[in-house]
Amino acid sequence: MAATYPWGDLPTGLRELLRPVLRGVVEEVIAAVRAEVREYDQPLEGEFGMLISQGVSVALEQFVGLLGRDEDVPDLETSEGLGRAEHRAGRTLDALQSAYRTGARVAWRAMAQAGAAEHVESTTMYQLAEAVFAYIDRLAGASVAGFAEAEAMRTGALQARRHALLSLLASATPPDRAEVDRRAEEAGLMPAPRQVAALAVGVSDPAQLARRMPSGSIGAALDPVGLVLIIDPEGPGRPAQVRVALRDRPAVLGPTVAWEDARGSVRLALLAWPVHAGGGLGEDTLARTDDHLLTLLLAASPRLTKDLVARRLGALKGMTPGAQERATATLLAWLAAHGDVSAAAEVLHVHPQTVRYRLNGVREACGDRALDDPASRLELALALHAAITLGRFLPGARDSSSTWDGSEASDDPPPGSA
Repeated sequence: MAATYPWGDLPTGLRELLRPVLRGVVEEVIAAVRAEVREYDQPLEGEFGMLISQGVSVALEQFVGLLGRDEDVPDLETSEGLGRAEHRAGRTLDALQSAYRTGARVAWRAMAQAGAAEHVESTTMYQLAEAVFAYIDRLAGASVAGFAEAEAMRTGALQARRHALLSLLASATPPDRAEVDRRAEEAGLMPAPRQVAALAVGVSDPAQLARRMPSGSIGAALDPVGLVLIIDPEGPGRPAQVRVALRDRPAVLGPTVAWEDARGSVRLALLAWPVHAGGGLGEDTLARTDDHLLTLLLAASPRLTKDLVARRLGALKGMTPGAQERATATLLAWLAAHGDVSAAAEVLHVHPQTVRYRLNGVREACGDRALDDPASRLELALALHAAITLGRFLPGARDSSSTWDGSEASDDPPPGSA
């Protein structure tokens, strides 16, 4: 029955033949690696020197011990340590992979010479060559695992620091400026970016989304919303990059601001997110807060907005639903036409006298002041806008019509506005 591992079918007698040979080529392997791999052409000092010397010695001794044994490599810790060391040194694995290939070539040359001197059968030497390179692949795989482990630890710690920074920027209480800068440095954002903009999204892996955004962007899930801080959002090609990265995923983009004002962009994006998710900021999947400032102004103070709606529209609750709908449409058209009855009638496709009749009904319900006083007309326009766009977000509201009934309001902000 064939062995599971290439070295398992080799004769155990090779151990005694090759052990002194391989012990004698440790220094030769190290010299070849330093000569051929530019990154390793340095004095064998400190951790680097210890790992290289130990790695070569352990690798060769362990290989000899495996000959004739159908078992896996017993100790891969040294190879994993080499992978972690490469990560700490800020290198890729290319240099280490080159070192493995160089070491395997030098060691195999010594083994081939020893085998020829002792007239070892060619089939055995072929098997030995296969075993050498299978073994090197196993060591290289362990180094890849060690490198990946170090990267995962670094990424996890870095992501935790980025989460802490974004949480600080999203906090209801203005944070200390020095604390923000300290957190930013820990999160890898120093020196500070020139401009930033906050992007509010769903909580489904905003950190991964940030990696598709302009370089340097960071993201974190701040339950119940995800937040991405985009670096230099107005740079060449970057607005388009943001859209492509979102892949039609609903999101709200806060204003572009200087780094010192990052919290303002964050807070505005978070305020707008639940409104946009509920359909209050238009049909475009990417809503920009700069395009919806009136809506967000009303959303920023739910209690006052609720009171405004109840004060200016509450009198309409006595109308039938049909009459209420017609009165609302007429008011919107009349206000948009700056009080021009004929223009409003054209928009509504009705006779001007019909518009006057409906407005008289509103006067009876709300009083003359509601339509004639400039400040009252402004409040009426704001109340209509709030009822239509924010109705379901106002305290106590079940639908837009229920915001007209004057029920008790609260000071709670819209959901998800951190």
